[in-house]
Amino acid sequence: MNLSDAERRVRIDLAAAYRLVAMNGWDDIVYTHISASVPDSPGHYLINPFGMSFDRVTASSLVQVDIAGRIVGPSAYTVNPTGFAIHGAVHAARPDARCVMHLHSPAGTTVSMLRCGLLPLSQHAMRFHGHMAYHDYQGVALEAAEQGRLVAALGRHPAMLLRNHGTLTCGATVAHAYVLMDTLEKACRWQLDAMAASHDLVVPPWDVLAKAAAQLTADPATEGDIEWPALLERVRAADPSFQD
Repeated sequence: MNLSDAERRVRIDLAAAYRLVAMNGWDDIVYTHISASVPDSPGHYLINPFGMSFDRVTASSLVQVDIAGRIVGPSAYTVNPTGFAIHGAVHAARPDARCVMHLHSPAGTTVSMLRCGLLPLSQHAMRFHGHMAYHDYQGVALEAAEQGRLVAALGRHPAMLLRNHGTLTCGATVAHAYVLMDTLEKACRWQLDAMAASHDLVVPPWDVLAKAAAQLTADPATEGDIEWPALLERVRAADPSFQD
């Protein structure tokens, strides 16, 4: 493939994110997706081949699509255009969201079923205090009107719980979206553990929560910048073929 260095880097990062999702047990057979903008190609995005398990995705197997999920250029693979419906809507509404990750992860999906949603119980959860969106379930999000309501609910937030459905994060980079998802999934899992252990949950005062959220989002560096090299090494150690 005749790729620019920038696109090659994004492809490697995106393939690594798919592998990490599989390693963590967050994949849903071949469903859900992670998409990333193609550098220097406005309106074009990379997404996984439909039917390929996440632990087999490689940099070269990722498929380039347009905002409607239609394949751009030659490809040996097919994609799930309906699966790109949520991603396309978010990319169109949020140019800053160069990577959109939507999962049916175990803990995140379970918390999406709780009326209380994500509670600010752990420091990980406090990162999302005032920065979490919710979208009520209204069926599979394929219709334009439904997509409009979803992006309106998302607003400028970096993360969303899709009620009775799953989780979504968006970031300036693949690393950003992935680390946000990792933080969210841990926060959800620990909340479920705490709720199973006791009903006597400790929620810090609101002024403390606001302070913690401000502290946790104050670093001008993009979340994921520090963590991503270590995560890439983890994937390389397990199976370096994702870079192919």
